[in-house]
Amino acid sequence: MRKIKNPWQSKPGYYCFGCSPDNPAGVKMEFYEDGDEVVCFWKPQAEYQGWINTLHGGIQATLMDECAAWVITRKLQTTGVTSKLEVKYKKPLMTTEPQLTIRARITEQKRNVVYLHVHIENSMGEICSEAEAIYFTAPQEKAREMGFEGCELEGDELFF
Repeated sequence: MRKIKNPWQSKPGYYCFGCSPDNPAGVKMEFYEDGDEVVCFWKPQAEYQGWINTLHGGIQATLMDECAAWVITRKLQTTGVTSKLEVKYKKPLMTTEPQLTIRARITEQKRNVVYLHVHIENSMGEICSEAEAIYFTAPQEKAREMGFEGCELEGDELFF
């Protein structure tokens, strides 16, 4: 498993709710490549709750959508937009959890349409929510015109 470099970090105006480390209201996700999957380890905070100590469903959807987007960025070396995100909430996720794990992978690709499976695990490894996502991807040339210069890995392999 290796950390994915954030290709947007030096772009003017970059303030993504999901992955910008500079957005004070954001969730500040970081990503790792683990074989065919992109993984994020994330610590929930009380400000993201819906019900008392329960992670808001919209935040869960955001975490899964963002992780899926990073699969497109890293694995396909392009950008894309979410066309559909179908979420299933299976078990409450608590904001008191020490860490959540979000995992995403491509399940199918038809030209510029990519299908992905994403899920969130609690700290005990139980899948608590999952989603099927559909993304429309930009051709690599178009992504480069929009300022995307590629998505690389950093550092040595990490073992968890």
